[in-house]
Amino acid sequence: MSAEVEAIYHQLLEAWNERNAAAFASLFTDDGSIVGFDGSTMAGPETIEAHLAAIFRDHTPATYVSVLEEVRTLTPEVTFLRAIAGMIPPSGDDIEPNLNAIHGLLAVQDGERWRVAHFVNTPARFDGRPDAVEEMTRRLRAAQV
Repeated sequence: MSAEVEAIYHQLLEAWNERNAAAFASLFTDDGSIVGFDGSTMAGPETIEAHLAAIFRDHTPATYVSVLEEVRTLTPEVTFLRAIAGMIPPSGDDIEPNLNAIHGLLAVQDGERWRVAHFVNTPARFDGRPDAVEEMTRRLRAAQV
């Protein structure tokens, strides 16, 4: 169960990194939702795909690097995943600390397969704690090797 949910999370990041809005959206349930880094909310695969397609068409977003922190089975059909994530700008090769985030993903078993019911991408600024930002960035840099 946790392996399937971890795989979905990695597929989600791969789809983002490949700028593939359709692949990203296909991982969600029919009523799946997202809260993006800037607080934008989207619900349903069609809306998610349209929103991301516009982003990918107009911008070259940074790519994700992540470290899984927790995968917790809530029920046999519901699993929660939490990760830390960093982003490498398109013109760079190093993580930009002010783009660090915490990812939360709620996955549900939908028939034979697991799908994303909700994904949240929260900025990890750690206001007033630069040491926490540095530690998170260090961990993410170690993961990108």
